Amino acid sequence: MKYNKPAKNIKEQITQLQQRGLIIEDVAKAEYYLSVIGYYRLSGYWWPMLADKNARVFKAKSTFDNVIAIYNFDKELRLLLFEIIESIEIALRTKLIYHISLEISPWWFEDSNNFKDRDNHSKLLVDIDRELAKTKEVFIKEHYKKYSTDRRRPPDWKTLEVVSFGTISKLYGNLKNSIKSKNIIAKEFGIANHTYLPSWLQAISQIRNMCAHHSRLWNKNLPGRPKLMSKPPNLWINNVPSVSEFYMLYIHLCCMKYLINVIKPKNDMTKRLLDLLNNYKNIDPKALGLKPNWYDEPLWKD
Repeated sequence: MKYNKPAKNIKEQITQLQQRGLIIEDVAKAEYYLSVIGYYRLSGYWWPMLADKNARVFKAKSTFDNVIAIYNFDKELRLLLFEIIESIEIALRTKLIYHISLEISPWWFEDSNNFKDRDNHSKLLVDIDRELAKTKEVFIKEHYKKYSTDRRRPPDWKTLEVVSFGTISKLYGNLKNSIKSKNIIAKEFGIANHTYLPSWLQAISQIRNMCAHHSRLWNKNLPGRPKLMSKPPNLWINNVPSVSEFYMLYIHLCCMKYLINVIKPKNDMTKRLLDLLNNYKNIDPKALGLKPNWYDEPLWKD
């Protein structure tokens, strides 16, 4: 079967939405948003409003204004989380560089003997080389110029500054368990041991990429599945979601909050998230997987 739906101009898009039951009170406003955001991107936000998803018929009282409100909420949520994740990423980068360069050498990331899966390590080195080749950072270019006879990559405090959070988290996760720094770093993040932290970092890095590429977080099936500690050393939640609920954002928010509480004890993540939800009364907390009274949990008390 071939895809044969024709392209529609904005007026045709609006007519189609109205015929399917979406209430559009301000057509000019709808034309504007469809021209700067796009029909297909917005469709992810009105999808839950459909009474018949095959026929694309909207539930009664569904409005275009509500679609835009949800879109704006999701945008502000991404901005909030991107800032939180930035702090987590920088802290991980710093700890990885500091501890392992002292334990092994500043070129530990090059040596396959330090990693459990050598094939995975080889792939990461390809990614690292790609980042080093395309970076515009002056300190990398100056390093190669000054140390032109040194065939190694720049030391970790230079190289790891230009690679992605995903690469950093994969390097950490693939480290051999015999490397003492692996446990030291986990414990400095308030994690019981190194067996838990890699899944947290991978899940958070995936959300970071979604934020960077403006992907929807609201009402989204997320790919990461963090491995939870049975007895976390620091404050956690009492009402823990079941594993079947891990596709929702809430458990990922909890992991971020746990880490940011260690990195920045006097953070305002709870207040900012509450303020955002209060500013958008139309948002159903269940679309994020939020538990009732989540803000009263020990973890979320600022």
